Amino acid sequence: MGLLSRKKAGAEQAVGPELLAVEHALYPQRASYSLWLGAMMNGLQTVKQWRAYFGSPNASILGLLNAIYPVGKVIGLLPCTFLADRFGRKVPLTIGWLVAHGKQGEARRILAKYHAAGDEDSPLVAYELQEIEENIRIETEIQGETSWIDLVRSAPNRKRTLIAVIVGFFAQWNGAGVVSYYLTLVLNSIGITETADQALINGLLQIFNWITAVGAGAMMVDLAGRRPLFLTSVAGMAVSYAIWTALTSTFIKSHDADAGRAVVAVIFIYYFFYNIAWSPLLLAYPVEIFPYSLRGKGVSVSLSCTFIGLIIGQFVNPIAMTAIGWKYYIVFCCILVVLFGVICVLFPETKGRTLEQIAEVFDGKNHKAGMTEVGLKEVDEKMEHVRVEGKI
Repeated sequence: MGLLSRKKAGAEQAVGPELLAVEHALYPQRASYSLWLGAMMNGLQTVKQWRAYFGSPNASILGLLNAIYPVGKVIGLLPCTFLADRFGRKVPLTIGWLVAHGKQGEARRILAKYHAAGDEDSPLVAYELQEIEENIRIETEIQGETSWIDLVRSAPNRKRTLIAVIVGFFAQWNGAGVVSYYLTLVLNSIGITETADQALINGLLQIFNWITAVGAGAMMVDLAGRRPLFLTSVAGMAVSYAIWTALTSTFIKSHDADAGRAVVAVIFIYYFFYNIAWSPLLLAYPVEIFPYSLRGKGVSVSLSCTFIGLIIGQFVNPIAMTAIGWKYYIVFCCILVVLFGVICVLFPETKGRTLEQIAEVFDGKNHKAGMTEVGLKEVDEKMEHVRVEGKI
């Protein structure tokens, strides 16, 4: 008890008893939401007790503190991929995994529940199950036991992997990492230095992010499409960053408080554009573009790039911001312009297609996995038949 008491006393000294209570209350979320860590680290950096306890850490130490978490996540990705492919995913198991492991009955029940109002004899359910079975059969015949090299063995898979790398890495290197973990440094640069003001902005920003990620992001994915969301997001972020850079430069030269407050507004606008695409599609888009046999490995590549980008940014961002200040924002303005062009060229639209049919987008019309003789025309006919019967 003495050791625990000393640890608790030390923690209270570092962050204060109120913030420590918040840490205990929100601890379960930390394992599931990496963005929460960024919000917490931003909150900690605003607290005088925390800065005093850690000796007002310099840029390198701040980078180390923020990088510890993603380093552990990178190490855990490889065994997680093997376990997911071998034993299935969590709640619910994917339909593809169920079919691949001989659980067609359970797969049929799930498809019927969500696509045909529980009617297991629905023609739509029969078609979807046939499509999945055919896709998995052909993939198994062609590839057998897949390896990591399959991610780059063929031109279509190289394109898939390149997209996964871009989505993963630039989720951190599109400018978001600067605010996600070092909001205090940003606010200091525009004259907002009071702990209460910084904590309030940080808290409001997280609430705003949650609302926009769900309302303007996740809810719009199937309405607007993936590619339009990515393009709108990056274009909006680029314009926001340019304005942000100009306003910060103005404040540095004139110390105009209005320019500083305008920067805060632009940060919220920037995150609106970030949230409409990168929050809902960071995982969803890589999952869609990879075939069943490579899905686990492809997602692992994307997440690895996210964490590698995060680790690099944790060290580079605070050092660069300390060294060159607002001029560092110009780097992200340039990155966002290039990223917009890359998305225009590389990212296909996957809206309205099943996971099996998306393979045709990459492999061309000759791709047979997931595309039986029924074809897309009959899918529309079956969907219309089901609608007429009032099943969906």
